[in-house]
Formats: sequence, structure tokens, C-alpha cells
Amino acid sequence: MTTLKRSRGSHDTLSSSAYVRTLKSGKVQKVVRELYLRQDIPCSSRLCTACLDLAPPSFHRKSDPFVLSATPAATKHYPQGHYLVPDTNAFLSAMDLFEVEGAVFQDVIVLQTVLEEVKNRSLPLYNRLIALTKNEGKRFYVFFNEFRLETHVQRDAGETINDRNDRAVRKACAWYAQHLQQAVNARKSARELAIVMLSDDKDCLRKARSEGLAASNLDDYVAALPDADRLLDMVASSRERRVTTQSKAAMFYPEYLSMSAMLTRVKNGTLHQGVFNVSPYNYLEGTVHVPTFDRSLIIQGRENSNRSVSGDVVVIEVLSKDQWKAPSSKVIEEEDVGKDENAEVDDDSPEAVVSERETRALQDEVKKAHGHTAEGQKQPTAKIVGIIKRNWRQYVGHIDKDSVRSRNQESRAQQTVFLIPMDKRVPKIRVRTRQASELLGKRVLVTIDSWDRDSRYPVGHFIRSLGELETRGAETEALLLEWDVQYRPFPKTVLDCLPAEGHDWKVPATTSDPGWQGRRDLRDFLVCSIDPPGCVDIDDALHAKQLPNGNFEVGVHIADVSHFVKPNNAMDKEASLRGTTVYLVDKRIDMLPMLLGTDLCSLKPYVERYSFSVLWEVTKTADIVSSSFTKSVIRSREAFSYEAAQLRIDDKSQKDDLTKGMRHLMMLSKKLRAKRMAAGALNLASPEVRVQTESETSDPVDVQTKKALDTNQLVEEFMLLANISVAGKIYEAFPQTALLRRHAPPPKTNFEELSNQLKVKKGMEIHTDSSKALADSLDTCVDPTEPFFNTLVRILATRCMMSAEYFCSGTQAYPEFRHYGLASEIYTHFTSPIRRYADLEAHRQLAAAIEYEPLDPSLQSRAKLEAVCKNINVRHRNAQMAGRASVEYYVGQALKGRVLEEDGFVMRIFSNGFVVFVPRFGIEGLIRLRDMAKDGEREPESVFDGKNYSLEIRVGEKGQRRVDLFQKVTVRISDEAEESTGKRKIKLQLI
Repeated sequence: MTTLKRSRGSHDTLSSSAYVRTLKSGKVQKVVRELYLRQDIPCSSRLCTACLDLAPPSFHRKSDPFVLSATPAATKHYPQGHYLVPDTNAFLSAMDLFEVEGAVFQDVIVLQTVLEEVKNRSLPLYNRLIALTKNEGKRFYVFFNEFRLETHVQRDAGETINDRNDRAVRKACAWYAQHLQQAVNARKSARELAIVMLSDDKDCLRKARSEGLAASNLDDYVAALPDADRLLDMVASSRERRVTTQSKAAMFYPEYLSMSAMLTRVKNGTLHQGVFNVSPYNYLEGTVHVPTFDRSLIIQGRENSNRSVSGDVVVIEVLSKDQWKAPSSKVIEEEDVGKDENAEVDDDSPEAVVSERETRALQDEVKKAHGHTAEGQKQPTAKIVGIIKRNWRQYVGHIDKDSVRSRNQESRAQQTVFLIPMDKRVPKIRVRTRQASELLGKRVLVTIDSWDRDSRYPVGHFIRSLGELETRGAETEALLLEWDVQYRPFPKTVLDCLPAEGHDWKVPATTSDPGWQGRRDLRDFLVCSIDPPGCVDIDDALHAKQLPNGNFEVGVHIADVSHFVKPNNAMDKEASLRGTTVYLVDKRIDMLPMLLGTDLCSLKPYVERYSFSVLWEVTKTADIVSSSFTKSVIRSREAFSYEAAQLRIDDKSQKDDLTKGMRHLMMLSKKLRAKRMAAGALNLASPEVRVQTESETSDPVDVQTKKALDTNQLVEEFMLLANISVAGKIYEAFPQTALLRRHAPPPKTNFEELSNQLKVKKGMEIHTDSSKALADSLDTCVDPTEPFFNTLVRILATRCMMSAEYFCSGTQAYPEFRHYGLASEIYTHFTSPIRRYADLEAHRQLAAAIEYEPLDPSLQSRAKLEAVCKNINVRHRNAQMAGRASVEYYVGQALKGRVLEEDGFVMRIFSNGFVVFVPRFGIEGLIRLRDMAKDGEREPESVFDGKNYSLEIRVGEKGQRRVDLFQKVTVRISDEAEESTGKRKIKLQLI
């Protein structure tokens, strides 16, 4: 039942609704909900003086003017100007349209009803919509129609929620039209304007028009706008009626199980849930790891992958034993298989679909097979029967020129084309566009909308063009989008959080100032920083001095970012979203505004800075006697590069106290490192190169392998020690909510292939019983004739590891805290708060642990911290991948037009090619047998020996060439524009 009652306030009405529900106990409970309806919620139009007078301070302040313009945009259909009122589906299918920069889609009324529906349907789209409402230039206004008396709608008996919400949208439109008509009448100089409901629901549009409302569907509305062709392409293509010759009876893929059926069978163990990962070398093969089995299960073929995209959370069914297969030993790329497919229609012969159901007894067969799998032996396979969560995102690629049927620049006919993603693991995407000829040769951003059973490929829609292929701007933006790096300029709300003094901010001159409260004055300490050349965001500095008792005082001083970034303000929320600073070859995408990152927080030399210090007393053997933590003020004496610090330490003529302190640090760091290695810490390797660029143009001029100096390790050891010390302190203070970092030990199966390769090819063994056993066995993998071989093995071993991750201490048992690679029982990130959000949170927890300030409630909630950890884990990985992609692009540009000969090492063998790693440039490339054929010749014959990791290749009529794993080879390096991805890639040829 529902009643409306007049409240004591002249503008408030109480809406009361009641219903009954039956509890589990069988008792009936009456539930009453009350809602105060108001008449002082403003329309927010600058045309309306009535709302300006009515609105209370909470709704309208001088600093927060009304949003909707007094002179909104006019179109062909609404020449007098109009406000837009989109319904839920309009936002769901055309969010990219509403986000278009410029004067398109301004003065939009976002109804509370619609906002809540969007939130229920798609949280990512809801967050994007909220961002639009906070963008001052867009003029999106949230109108709380559910709380305004004249626009509140009660659900009728027998009415669906969807119909009730549609009625609420129409009622809000009607009220706005009437309300603003009165405002226009009151201001005789004002022009009339239309309130336009935007919807693709035919029934809702029909009812709106019958009620005398202005209403339009998306196509008709957008068609009347300037640049309509580009804008229409941005509407989700799931709306399009696709022209197809495919019979509905002939489906390419099996139907997904219902969500309830999947969850029930996952729970009883007959189905399994995991993340689908596609092989970078074979787009028709993927794997899914599930906890039930030691090894990942193989998914082979399109029908078994069943419309899944790499990264999807899927449910799989293990296939019967007669369908088990060996992992593919062949490189298969989509461009080779589907070269001349027609984007407009599907092949009319759907692939066979495996339909056998597995029984519970099959699980034991899987485990048995996993117990003794040899190279090339059949392994358990599975098929995907449903999707729990899609990993669809925005994809960057280029238009397949062969799929464009009409290249007439004048033609605006819509056609379907293929977009080939940069990520080879993602299938081609069908895109309907009116600008196909214009998009050829450009980087294009699209998103996937749907993938139906009757379509061999997913369907998506165009978002925007990034620019010409291979241009620096387009390629840089492409890699940032591919790895979801937040690179837009900081919004005004964030910049408003910065100190008003700007670059003139200084540490207070007198220690009696409140800014000094709780801080130690360490300005007399001989502190210095040691960083890569050109570093301007200096997070950390160090000092050391010998004490009268023979021990040493050592300090690590970290930028006190938490002083400037307060929990939950706009800057904190932005930093939390970005998660980390991203370093590219030619630029840096900052987590915090430059004023903080490169000036006020940066521990630059010769100026006073706030810091957070960790101080130890240590013995000559690097044993810790005591440790303390304090907020402080320091004045760094010098900012060294690694090379300059090394020269200073090695220069025996330098005998000043600062240099002596650095030598103490060097001596102690070597002892700390020796202790870590003795405890089982791993000394792994990854290919790292530095691209030298021309200072003014940023054009790449050379590529050099990074050299690690003793000063690199000096800094590393003390940063590790600080992180370990802080981890222990915050865990002691907050055992349920300490933000820590763990590195899980790798499953033994991760090392099986590498272990077998070393055994077969080199007679060497790797032991993985513990990190100490692994470290010791890696030390023995030495080839006296080839010094680089040990580094190569360490690079391969790194790829067998699990990824380190941030976590909340209350979610794991203490033994699971361990950092396997560092051989540390507990660890966190504290030393880089300028560039990592995790460190900023650790600073806040440490400040509370030493009672400097109270802990914010957000850091006392395990649920909130888990969400933070989940995001920063993704951001951390994406930043690494974006950085590597930037190096790869610039290495390609640096070698453009050059032909070089370099040594390389065979890292992997396939039946139709092999992968070679070139240490000089830190790159690896695939040499396919077909690339070894001369023009017009067939691919050379070969014999692949999977057990012995070798490939016999027939060269010419009589010649024979054998390629073995780990073999040192000489390759010719050139560059080529890779047709499949549009990237300029390094091309390797065997000499």
C-alpha cells in the first residue's frame, strides 16, 4: 500500500509505501518505506528565476551556478534550442557519443531514474556518466526526479519496473517542458526551447509523442548534427540490423549455459571457472587455469573458445579423453587463415561443434595426465560453455584494406569492415562505418558491442581516429589506450587541491609553526639522492654516519606526499584511479600534478622538504640494532645520477663527510645483499635497454643496454630494507588492514618446461623446492663458452614466476605474506609515494601507527582496501606493459632504414619457425620458415623434433641447417611495417 501525507514543511511531502515479506523462519514481516518529496529541487536552467529563488544553499551557491545554459544549442529539428533528456538505453548504447569533446551533446538532463538504472546495468558506464556530470564544460545536470513532488511516479499494479521507469522519464520531460515554458514567459526576452527525450524504445517514443512531448531516436537526432557520419558510427552496433545471408538455423557457436546452471555445476565440481588466455603465437589456442588441476587446460579451436576474448572469466567443461591433444607446436596467425574473408557476411558452413558431455570420472583422468606430461604428449583439453565476466574494452587497431569494398571518398554508404586489433590475441572486429575510405591507414579506436552465435567475429563500433599509422602521436596514444593508462590532463577539481602558493610554497621558517608539529629537524643530516639520469620526481634520499660506538646510523628519507594529498579529496581519488606514474621513452604520465611530483614533494637538493624518515642503528655487519620512524624535514646536499655517485665513491681523493657517508652506505648495502642472497633471494633478469633520443625532437638515435652499477644496488638494498621495516610496523599496528605486497611461490609445473629444456640441451638441473634452491641452481646454469647464457636462463626463469601483488593483510594467513623473490617474510611499498598510490596509503598507515595523525576510515575498511589493491595491481601491470610497448616502438624507429648484424640466442622452437632474442637491443623476434624462402619459392621443408627442441631445415637443394634451443646465432636485423598490426616491427633473418 502507498500513502501520501503532508509534512510540517510547506515544500515537503511524505511518500510512504508498505509491503510484506516472508522471512526464512516463516514469519511475515511488514516493511514500510518513507520518502520525503520536495518542491525545492531546482531545474538548474539559467533561464529560470523561480528555481534560483527557491533553491536552498545545499542546492545553489554563488560558487556553484546553475548548469544548463540559457542559450542551448540549436539543430535542424530544434532551431529554437533544446535540452536533451536521454533514457537509460541511450546512455548504454551511445556513451561514446555523449563523451565527444567540443560543443556536441551539451545541456543534458540526467534523470535520477536513469542514473540508477545505468548503475544497475553497467558500473563502468555509470562511472563514465558520473564523470560527465562533473565536467563543467559538458553541462550535464543530475535532476533528482524521484524526490521532486511533481515528477515522482508510483508503480501501478501489474506494471513492470521498466514501464514504470519509462513513464517516470516521460513525466520528468513533461514537467521540464511546462516548467521552462513558464520561465520563458516570465522572461519575455528569452526564446522558447524544446525538452527532447532521447530513446530507441519504440513504444516509449510512441507514448511520448502521443503525450505531446518532443522525442527522437538516436539515429534521427544524430543525423541532424554536423559531422553526422562520424557520430553515427559511434552508436553501439548491437542496435544495427545486420545484413547477413546466414541462416538462423546454422549457428557457428554453441549456446551458453545459463548463469544459474554454470554456478551450480561449478559449485558441484563438474564445471570449472577461470580466466581465458590466448597464446600470442597461435590465435586458435588458449589456456584456462583452474585450481582443481596442476596445469592449465588447453582450449583449441574457435568452437571450443566459443566467442571468448583473452581475459574473459569463463566456465569450462573438460572434454572426453579421446579429444585430448598436444599443445600446438606451430605458429598460426589470423592473417594467414582468414586473409580474404568478407566482413559483410559469414561463411555459410559453420565449424563443427564438439558436444560431448564429460562425466565426473574424467577429473581423475585429467589429474593423472597432468602428473607425467612430456613435451608433445597429449594433454587434457576443454571447451568454454559460458562467460561469467567479459573483458571487453576499447581496442586500438587499423582497418583491413581488403575488407573495404568501396573506397570512393565521396561515398557515405555504410559498409561493414574488419578492424585488425594491435593485440594479436584479439580476433578481428566487425565495424559498421560510413567513413571506411577515410579511416584506411589510420589508427582507430573501437569497442566490442556483441558477439552472436551466428557471427564468426565480434561486432563493435567506431569511437575515434587517433591519426596516421606510425606517427609518434598516434602510436603513443594507441599504446596508452591499449594498456588503459589514464593520460588526460588533470581536471580543475584536482588542481584546486594544490597549495595556493604554487611553486612559492616553502617549509615554514620557524619550527613553532603548525607545519613542524610532530616532525624531527634533520636538516643538518648529510642527505643525498641517487637516481637515473634526468630524474626530477625524486622520491627518496639517504644518509649514513658512523656513531661513537662503532655502529652506523642509516636513514632513508621519503617524500612526504601524504602531507599534500589528503584522503578522499579530488586529488586523492584521481591518484587512486591512476594508481601509478607511467614512464614512456619520451614522456611521463604522472600520478600526481607536476607541481607536487617535480617540485614541492620532490627531494631536490639545496632546498628544505617535508619527508618521512626511517632511521636505523646497524652494526658493521649490517645487523639492525634498532629502528625508528618519524615525519621530518630534510635538506638534501646533492642529487646524484647512478654514474656520478659511483665516480664520487670510487674517487679516493674525495674525503668529505658526504662522500664518507656514501661509502658507508655502499659497504653496508653489499652486506645486506649478501644476507638476502644467503636467505634465498632471487637474482633474476629482464631485458632492459635505454633508447637515446634527440633532446629537442625526441627522435630516437641509439639503443643501449642498461648497465647496472654498484650504486644501483646500493639504493635498491636500502629501499628494500625500508619497505620491509615499514611493513612490519604497519602490520603490527593494523593486523587486519595493512596494505602489503606478496610474491607467491611459483607452482612446480611453471618450471617444468624450462627444467626439461635445460636438462635435454645442457644437462643442467633446476630445483624449485624453495627460493634458495632455485637461486642456487640458477647460479650453476653457466656455459663457460658463452657468458650471456646465464642471463638468458634468468630471463626465462623470470617468465616462469608468479606476479607480485598488493593485498590487504586481513585477506591472507601470515605465511602467505611472504615475498618469494626477495626471500622476505613481510613486505610493502613505501619508498615511492610520488609515483605509486600503494606507497601513499602505506605512508598514511605508518603515520597512524606512530600516532602522528589518526587513520582515515577508508584505511580501516578491509573491503575498501581490497578494492584499492585490485585496482593498483592492474594499474601497476599495465604501466609496465605500456613502458615496454613504448621501448619496442622506439627501438623500431631507431632501427628504421638500418640493416645490422647481431648475435642472438634461440629462445623457443616451433615446427614452422623459432624465436631469437637479441641482447644488444633487448628484443626478440620470430623467424618463420616461410621468411627463409626466396621470392617465389615454397616454404623450406623441415623436421621438428619437439623432444630434443630442434628444427632441421632444408636450405636449397642439398643444404641442411639445424636450429637448436639456446643456440647462439647471427641474425640480420632490419625493420618492416607489420601488415597484421600496422606496427613497425623488427625483422630478423638467420644468417
